[in-house]
Amino acid sequence: MAEHLRNSDRAEARVDLLLIADMVAPGARVLDVGSGDGTLLSLLEERKQVDGRGIELSQEGVNLCVEKGLSVIQGDADKDLADYPDNAFDYAILSQTLQATYRPRVVLEHLLRIADRVIVSLPNFAYWKFRTQLMFRGRMPVTKNMPWQWYDTPNIHFCTIRDFRALCRELGAEIETSHTLNAYGYRLPWAVPWFLQNLIGEQAVFLLRG
Repeated sequence: MAEHLRNSDRAEARVDLLLIADMVAPGARVLDVGSGDGTLLSLLEERKQVDGRGIELSQEGVNLCVEKGLSVIQGDADKDLADYPDNAFDYAILSQTLQATYRPRVVLEHLLRIADRVIVSLPNFAYWKFRTQLMFRGRMPVTKNMPWQWYDTPNIHFCTIRDFRALCRELGAEIETSHTLNAYGYRLPWAVPWFLQNLIGEQAVFLLRG
């Protein structure tokens, strides 16, 4: 049976953020790319006492992070990651952001250069509900966790779990661990084969090493 996260934890943060926090070592140097409102950095500072930095595209998001006392600057992952030196961080994190970048492969290459380990969470566009909505309704899928219409979605590249694993192989990135979640926040058991995870998993979290 799949493992379920505590209800108290679920209320505090997204499931994938809790899994990410579990992957980060205490006191680590962390770069959070696409910090949003700072939820993940706040979680990491509270639970793991990390030395956290962030980069966020929107000025509104930067303002929210700064109000929380977080060290976040405005920047574009597609352009500004090239300015970071090699091995500047222990972890670089890209949470639900890779599919919204213009050059996902280049962004991932920079993250693998910048940090010893890279954590990526992403929605799985091969999820069965997405497939059936497109097949039977003939329209781009909309779900609770992917609520946007095709004309206002922030997602540019529609990646699947299988696609991402193939990209990691192309880049020579080792997948140290990964977790696949269904629509209810249950973590699928390790015994579930990858082709089935690609069908029934709504999102996934990967810990990579270059």
